[in-house]
Amino acid sequence: MAPSLEIRSIEGACSCGAVTWRFLGEPEDATACNCTRCRRLSPLWAYDFEQERIFVDGATSVFAPGESLGFHFCPTCGCLAYWRAVSPGADGRRRIAVNLRLADPAVVGRLKVERFDGLQSRTRLPYDGRTVSDYGA
Repeated sequence: MAPSLEIRSIEGACSCGAVTWRFLGEPEDATACNCTRCRRLSPLWAYDFEQERIFVDGATSVFAPGESLGFHFCPTCGCLAYWRAVSPGADGRRRIAVNLRLADPAVVGRLKVERFDGLQSRTRLPYDGRTVSDYGA
């Protein structure tokens, strides 16, 4: 049996390297959402709070028309790097999620993928056994 690998952090970068992120530790899972934004962009999200376990760097273009979330893209290569809550929550913390498709597939490939129905029911769907590598990442 292969030894268990402990991930200390996961790093991701857009295609040109101008926008980067770091997730401290290992996320519990990745999320595939089918909301109107995510089904068009195909990200696999890992969630936490900004400046706690997720750190981002680099100038971005933001798409957030009347939304509670801003989707952050690299203005040079167009990669979707992360979303961030437009405003902090009641506790002063700002929710953020990074796009795991920008990380090394060898590092994130074994993470299970939870499916979220963001289009209709806004609930988690039953786990179907797939991992990030099954999604081609």
